[in-house]
Parts: sequence; structure tokens; C-alpha cells
Amino acid sequence: MRSPIHLTAREQRITWELLELLHGSLDLHEVLRGAYGALCKLVPADHGALCVSLSGQPTAYDWAVADLPPELFAGYADLAPHDFVRSAAIARPNVVLRDSEMLPRDAIERSVMYRRSRELGMRLEQAMAVLLAVEPDWHGGITLYRDRQRPFSDRERALLQHLAPSIAAATRTCRRLGDSVRRGDALEAALRREGVEVLVVAPPGSVLARSAGAEALLERWFAPVERSAGALPAPLAGALGAAAAAPGSGAEAAPWMRRTRDGHLRVDFVPFVERGRLLWVVELREGAAAAAPAAWRGRLTDRQVEVAERVLRGWDNALIAEDLGCTPATIKKHLQRVYDALGVPSRAALMVRATERS
Repeated sequence: MRSPIHLTAREQRITWELLELLHGSLDLHEVLRGAYGALCKLVPADHGALCVSLSGQPTAYDWAVADLPPELFAGYADLAPHDFVRSAAIARPNVVLRDSEMLPRDAIERSVMYRRSRELGMRLEQAMAVLLAVEPDWHGGITLYRDRQRPFSDRERALLQHLAPSIAAATRTCRRLGDSVRRGDALEAALRREGVEVLVVAPPGSVLARSAGAEALLERWFAPVERSAGALPAPLAGALGAAAAAPGSGAEAAPWMRRTRDGHLRVDFVPFVERGRLLWVVELREGAAAAAPAAWRGRLTDRQVEVAERVLRGWDNALIAEDLGCTPATIKKHLQRVYDALGVPSRAALMVRATERS
């Protein structure tokens, strides 16, 4: 959960500038370059990198911003296992970390990454980074560097933590819709997505377009009293209204879930800009009860399997706890034991491991 932070007038102005840049385009490189420029006004840095991993290639990246020597990235696939910044960020996704929380100072100075940067004429004395765990099979990353020993402050860390969810949401939107939109109209691109039914909505809840199977899906999951012609079902309209009213409302909202004994419906709200107008793509996914890979069952208890399967459905700890009749703290303990048993560091990594069926 994002910690509250009181912004000064200057910080608030730059934050709104950054949010406008994030949601003013569907071109990933344009969005992240704009975000980097605004971010450096809030958190001064000598160098930086913003990137997204390529699907199925965890050490291959699209470097949207690489304010570092090109030579540093030429062989990054070989360098990645020695990149202490990347390793620390992957272990704690969505949490902003400073170099002092990654490695002791003497270990940093002995690291391959540190020595390589100095060979290229850069010092990279201080670092601050966050891994944006935006999808099961890919992630984004933000890293800022200073070439003097002037640590990033608590305030600077809090500012980056405050902005990270909005940057993650914009990155996700660009990856989902950007390539298709460059080939045609955004509404058409959204409606043609495979494996999901889609509604395109103008706030507060008017449906502008829908995919072919969307109406039938809504009829299966929502009672007549919840539906009205040309509008989102009432529960979804409420969820979208809360997202749109939240500070920094350009960020993607948390998923909305409805479940039954036989399966579940997951609904994601994704903002995007179409010809200067903020719209929302409402993505609806039906799923049967997710099954853990058979190989896991020999390593996990029955309860741990139940927890893991609900994580694979996209449920958070509170939802899992409600379903299994225990507390979120208990689910957290079960989930940590799942991570330990399967050798994974996070929820995102667990989902990736499930796709490998091992």
C-alpha cells in the first residue's frame, strides 16, 4: 500500500506534470522518457535507466531510457546475474530500495557492476531502484544513480515510492495497447484483444464499445437489477468511480473480483487517452478454479496448495483469507512457506513458475 505523503506546492506541480506525461501517449518510449525527465526534477540523479523486460526473457530488456554508457548495456544478459541493483529489486518488487539496502558498501565496491561502470569512466556511487511487477511474465524497472557519495534521502525515496504505481500503470497500458494503437484506432485495438472480453467506458460509466462476447458474459455474472442498458453494471461502476476519484487517478485501479464455487470473474480497469480524452478499458476475464502444477503438490501442504491456487487466480491476501476463513496474516505466513518451498521470491515469480509447470 502506498504510504501517504504530503507534497509541497512545487512537488505537486511536478507530480501533475509527470501524470500528464504518463497518460498523454501510448508510445512506451515517449511515456517513460517524459516520466524520467519529470522524475529527475523531484529526485535529482546523474544517470538513470527505465526499462521493461521482454516477455519470457527475464534478462532481456527494452531500455526506454538508458542515461548511461551504451557499452554498459551491450552485454547486459551476461552482466545481469552480477547486477546487485537488479537482484535486490527482484527480491522485493514494488518497493523502492537504496543501495545501502542492497549490499554492504564494501561488497558494492567489489561487485562486477561497480567495477564495470568505473572501467567505462563512471562512478555510480549511489543507487536507488524499484522493480515494477506489472504482469506475471514481464516487469518494469526504474533505477537512478549518482556518481558522488551523496545518498538518496528518505524524502526522495518516499517520492519515488509515491509515483511508482502510476508509472507501472502507464507502462502496463502502453504494453497492452500501444503497438496495436499505432496500427489503428485505440477502441478497435482494445476490442480485438484475445482471451478477454472488453468494454470501453467514458466516466462515470457510459459504455462506448464492447467486444462480441461481453454482453453474454455480463448476463452470466450480474443479476438484472445490477445491469442497465448502455452502462456498466452497478458494482463495476462503483469500482471505476472510486478509481477515477482517487488522487493521481491516471493509475490503473486494483482488480475487482467476483467468485463462485466453480470459478471467478476478474475485472481490470485500464486508463488510456484516445484523441485527448481519458477513457477506461474494462477487461473481463472468466476463470475456472486455478490448479497448481502437479509437481508442486509433493512440495506443499494441502493448505499451501489452496493458497497458491488462489494467488494464481490473481487474488490478494485479504480475498484469500476471506475465502479460506482465516486472517491475512496467516495467509502471508502460508505464502512465505510456499515461496521457500518452491524457491521463488515473490507473487510475480510464483505466477511465472506456474507457467513453467514445475
